[in-house]
Amino acid sequence: MRSKKIIITIDGFSSCGKSTLAKDLAKKLGYRYIDTGAMYRAVTYFFIQKGIDMENLDAVHEALQEIHIDFEYERDSGKQNIILNHENIEKHVRRPEINDNVSVVAAIAEVRKQMVNQQQKMGLRGGIVMDGRDIGTVVFPKAQLKIFLTAEEDTRVERRYLEMSLAEPDIDKEDIRTNLLKRDHIDSTRKESPLRQAEDAIVLDNTHLTQDEQVEWVMEQYLGILVS
Repeated sequence: MRSKKIIITIDGFSSCGKSTLAKDLAKKLGYRYIDTGAMYRAVTYFFIQKGIDMENLDAVHEALQEIHIDFEYERDSGKQNIILNHENIEKHVRRPEINDNVSVVAAIAEVRKQMVNQQQKMGLRGGIVMDGRDIGTVVFPKAQLKIFLTAEEDTRVERRYLEMSLAEPDIDKEDIRTNLLKRDHIDSTRKESPLRQAEDAIVLDNTHLTQDEQVEWVMEQYLGILVS
C-alpha cells in the first residue's frame, strides 16, 4: 500500500510545529518535504537586502523576476537548506527582521501567485509533505490528506522563544508574543489566500503531544486513507 504516493498538507498558525511534524513525517514515509514558509522568508530576505519598497508593485514585480528558489538537502544530517539564487541563506531567514516582515510579503498577491505556481509544480508527482498556511485550501485543494495544526498561544510563544533564544539570548518573550499575534492577524485577514482550515482538513491540537505522538497520530490517518 505504501507504494501509493499521495500529497499531505499541513496548515496552521505560526509556531505550531508544522515544519517539525512535516519533516518527521516525510522522513518516515520517504517523501519529499517542502517548506513553503522558507520560500516566503527567502523572498522577504531578498526584498530587504535589495531595499525593495513592498508597497511599490512595479518594484516587487521586477524583483520577483530575479528570484530563483530551491532546496538543498544534506545527505548526512538530513537537514534542508533554502537556496536563493544559488546561495544558501538558511542561517539568515529566521532572523527577527524576517519574522517582522514575512507576513506582509506573503500577503502580496503577485508574490503568492509565483510561489504557489512553484509549489504546485513540486507536487505534480505526489510523494510530498508540504506545510504552510494555504496549502490545503489553495495550493493543493485536492490533496488526499490535509492536517490543520493548532496549539495553545502560550505553548506557541514558548516554542518560538526556545528556537530564537539560541541565537539571541536577550530576546524578550513578550516581543515574540506580539509578533506571533500580529502574524496571525495578517495571515488570517489578508485578501490573498488567507489562513483558514480547509473543510476536509483534520484538526490536530499538539499542545500536549510529543513529536513522536504527533507523527503516530498522522500515520494513523495516512494508513486509513490508503486502505479506504
